[in-house]
Amino acid sequence: MRAFASVIQDRCVACGSCAKVCPLGAISVWRGVTAVVDMGRCVGCSKCKQECPAGAISMEKRGETV
Repeated sequence: MRAFASVIQDRCVACGSCAKVCPLGAISVWRGVTAVVDMGRCVGCSKCKQECPAGAISMEKRGETV
């Protein structure tokens, strides 16, 4: 089962670090408020999770946090 990135909204500081490292452009910062993940583009590489200084990215498998 494949994992996908998920943003923990109350931790996200909208710095854009995750979007900068995403190789497929699956993450963007919405209106300067929070990051959002395009699930259709995310391949679950977890680069965004590793880069996030706020710890606001988790990897999930069908609703389960990994």
